Amino acid sequence: MKGVLRKTRVVAVLVVAALGLAGCGTSKPARKNVLTPQPSATGDSVALFRSLHVDQDMVKAGKAGRWAKRPMRPTYITIHSTENYSRAADAHQHAKALKNGALRGRNSLGYLIWHFTVDDRCVVQHMPLNERGEHADFDGPGNRCSIGIEMCENKGSNRAVTTDRAARLAGVLMHAYGIPLRNVVPHYHWPRAKCPGSPHKDCPHYLLDNKRPGKTWNYFLARVSHYARTARDADAAGAVAGPNPVAMQMFFERGSMVRQGYYAGR
Repeated sequence: MKGVLRKTRVVAVLVVAALGLAGCGTSKPARKNVLTPQPSATGDSVALFRSLHVDQDMVKAGKAGRWAKRPMRPTYITIHSTENYSRAADAHQHAKALKNGALRGRNSLGYLIWHFTVDDRCVVQHMPLNERGEHADFDGPGNRCSIGIEMCENKGSNRAVTTDRAARLAGVLMHAYGIPLRNVVPHYHWPRAKCPGSPHKDCPHYLLDNKRPGKTWNYFLARVSHYARTARDADAAGAVAGPNPVAMQMFFERGSMVRQGYYAGR
């Protein structure tokens, strides 16, 4: 009986994920606790990088959302929220859904896939950053040239901590790939040709005001900018032997924690 209940709960999580991530709209809870009152205390680039708690749990090359290898050089970062409110729907559950091919998409690939899922405990990476995902605008530039970051909204999690961790990740990626702050955008930024009734998705919904970027989004960008400066200034000063842009690119594209066959080039 316990095994049946556990399997039922996992199936429910995957179904909710497919509805929330693939749909053109869904109901949402009230907005609250968008960000922690203050940035996390990360005094240098080493502490900032380590504070992300990155777990590289890649979809295997040639499988599910990586069945076709499509190279990418990222020039944008796209921020999403999962709209998946099941208690178990944390970053690792989304990794399982992506690896199992449970999240199908109305796109040329046939699956949804993005680069990172963030929750209040860690960052899980699903695919190398030199490969294109399917998370923004079908065959548009949002998929062709942006890193996709999903923020978890599972019941019982700390949304403010999750969002702050996403801001830290975006700041690190800005430094690693030379991406300017103006190219850190919400999913809303990319129009979706296959959703004519709502081409600009209300996503990430709790960082938008009246379903479009405004004061709340700018507040989030200020946090991202703070973390990007932390990484950049520490690296420029040479005060710490931290991860420089080249080292971080190697980690995110061929990280040492990734088993053979799970990353680009193998």
